[in-house]
Amino acid sequence: MKIVFTFLFSILFLIQIFSQKHTISGYIEDAETGEKLISAYIFDENSKKGTVTNAYGFYSLTLPKDSIKLIASYLGYSPAEKNFLLKKNISYDFKLEPANELQEIEITSERIEKIEEKSQMSQVDVPVKQIKSLPALFGEVDVLKTLQLLPGVQAGTEGTSGLYVRGGSPDQNLVLLDNVPVYNVSHFLGIFSVFNADALKNVSITKGGFPARYGGRLSSIIDINMKDGNMKGYHGNGSIGNITSKLMIEGPLVKDKASFIVSGRRTYADLFLRPLIKRAANSDGESVDLKLYFYDLNAKANYIINPKNRLYLSFYSGNDVFGFYNKSIYENNISENGGGINWGNTILALKWNSRLSPKLFLNSTVTYSNFNTDRKSTR
Repeated sequence: MKIVFTFLFSILFLIQIFSQKHTISGYIEDAETGEKLISAYIFDENSKKGTVTNAYGFYSLTLPKDSIKLIASYLGYSPAEKNFLLKKNISYDFKLEPANELQEIEITSERIEKIEEKSQMSQVDVPVKQIKSLPALFGEVDVLKTLQLLPGVQAGTEGTSGLYVRGGSPDQNLVLLDNVPVYNVSHFLGIFSVFNADALKNVSITKGGFPARYGGRLSSIIDINMKDGNMKGYHGNGSIGNITSKLMIEGPLVKDKASFIVSGRRTYADLFLRPLIKRAANSDGESVDLKLYFYDLNAKANYIINPKNRLYLSFYSGNDVFGFYNKSIYENNISENGGGINWGNTILALKWNSRLSPKLFLNSTVTYSNFNTDRKSTR
C-alpha cells in the first residue's frame, strides 16, 4: 500500500512540474517613433506557439515553464529576437527597427495558413504604406477605394467610395475611427472618403465572423486607427495636390511620456473658381459668390501614466460646404437669391488602457459621434 501511495504521489508531483505555465506579455512598438504596432506577430520557436498584438500593440502569450525563443515581426520592420528562461510571469516590450535597406529579390512560396489557425477569420489588415503606394484618382490617396480592390468587396458607381461587401449595401458596413462610429464616410457625394491617410496608422476590414464587441452587423467591420504621434522627435510633412492641400505635424509633448499629432486637409477649387465666376457675373451686371469645398481635421494626444496605464484623446471633424449667392439689378429692381448646404461629422473619444495582469487587458472608452446637415436658403 505504501508503494502504491508513493508511486501515485510521484506521478502527481511530475504532472505538477511539467504542467506549470507562465505568461509573457508586453508591447511591440516602432523603435524610432514609439508608435504601437497593431497585429504584429510574436512566435516562440521552441513551443511553436504564437499570437498577435491587439489594437493597442499589446500581446500576451502563455507557455510552459522552459527556455523560450521569442521572435517579434511586423511588415516593413526587421524582426527582433529574445531568449528567456521562463520560470515566472515576465513583462517585455519589443522595439522593432524599420527595414529600410533593399535586399536582393527572392521568389519563394509558403504554405497557406489554415483558416482554423488564424486569430481572426475573414479579417484583412491593409498597411497604410501600401495604401499610399497605389495609384490614386487625381493623386488623392483614398482608403475606401483601396479596400474596393480586395476579394469579396465591390465598388458601386464608378469612381465613388461606397463598399459592397459580399452582396451587402454600403449602409450595412460599420466604419470605426479609433473605435468611434463614423456615420458619413464620403465627401463630394461619394467621390472621396473622409479619411486622411497621413493621419492613419492601421486599416483592417472584417468580412465575416464579427467579434462580439462590434455587435451584430450584416456586411463588414472597417476598423481604422489614427497614429498616436511620435514620442521621440518632431516630424511633419505637407503636400499640394490637384484637389487638396495637406499638412501633418507630430511630436512629443514630453519625450517618451506624451505625444500629439495634428493633420488637416482642404480642397481649394473654390479659391480659383470664385474670382472667375465673379468676373463673368460682373460683366453681366450681376454679383455672384460661390462656396464649394471640403475639409478634414484630425488630432490625437496620448499620455503614459505609468507602464501599465495610458490615456488617449482623439478628435476628428470634417465638413462639406456648398453655397451660392446671386445679386442682380434690372431696371432699378434688385433681386437677391442664394442657398447652400453643409454636412459633416464630428467625433471625440477618450480612452484609458490598463494592463491589469499578464493575461488581462482593460480598455475603457467614452465616445461622441455626430453627423449634422445644415440647409440655408435666401431670397
